[in-house]
Amino acid sequence: MAFFTRQYIRTLSTSAALNAAIKHVTIIGGGLMGAGIAQVAATTGHSVVLVDTSEDILKKSTKGIEASLKRVAKKKFAEKPEDGEAFVQKVLKNVSTSADAASVVQDTDLVVEAIVENLKVKQDLFGALDKVAPEHTIFASNTSSLPIADIASSTARLDRFGGLHFFNPVPMMKLVEVIKAPATSQQTFDALLEFSKALGKHPVSCKDTPGFIVNRLLVPYMMEAIRLHERGHGSKEDIDVAMKLGAGYPMGPFELLDYVGLDTSKFIIDGWHAMDPDNPLFAPSPLLNKLVSEGKLGKKTGEGFYKHK
Repeated sequence: MAFFTRQYIRTLSTSAALNAAIKHVTIIGGGLMGAGIAQVAATTGHSVVLVDTSEDILKKSTKGIEASLKRVAKKKFAEKPEDGEAFVQKVLKNVSTSADAASVVQDTDLVVEAIVENLKVKQDLFGALDKVAPEHTIFASNTSSLPIADIASSTARLDRFGGLHFFNPVPMMKLVEVIKAPATSQQTFDALLEFSKALGKHPVSCKDTPGFIVNRLLVPYMMEAIRLHERGHGSKEDIDVAMKLGAGYPMGPFELLDYVGLDTSKFIIDGWHAMDPDNPLFAPSPLLNKLVSEGKLGKKTGEGFYKHK
């Protein structure tokens, strides 16, 4: 009887904690996405710790956040620059950094992971953090393509694990895909939805399927554009112009591929092809593979489908 009483009290305590507002956020990964999420969370009054293994990356991230905030302040407080500076300093006070994830997560409400798109690396990270994080702490991955259930499988908190897929650049893009894996509790899912709203974002509910909503539609679209070009049915320039002028898209598929990164698109489509090799939408592209093997990854390397200055 005592055992069941303890379990019941433990469940009630965890439930109450999940219903409380998320105040302290730990973000793992000091890259572009992690820094962007940190900036938005800090701007909306959350206490944020940005974690990375490299102090140099953390310094670069902090400088990037400050520079971004100054651009916001310049527009928002154009006539009162002193108020703008006060705004920047107030937000920066909400952000701290650490190279020790295990110590930070011992006192946090939410962990958002934004590291390399590698399932094993993500599983190892969450498996280690699961041992030291409080029971009420929610884990979330910012993955754009990997199954949330697979990432969560390395932990014992499947009910307190979900997806929060932000879009780049995070301070500008309003959308957040909130992913509910099969084992994600409704309380956890609701908490992630409310957190997204608290950031000033527009969350959409997603199931744990390949690419969720946006990338499930976007990646096959970009891949079909490549196949169209490979078959000689249109130049990349004409295809881009056609989709901008005919469909009203702000960028053509080849421009978008270069912006996203050809290696990123290849990684996603290769992963989906491995899971579902008979799906023609997930078929790999010889041209994409060739460009990636040559190191032509898009804007970040100066050349992809187009050359960039």
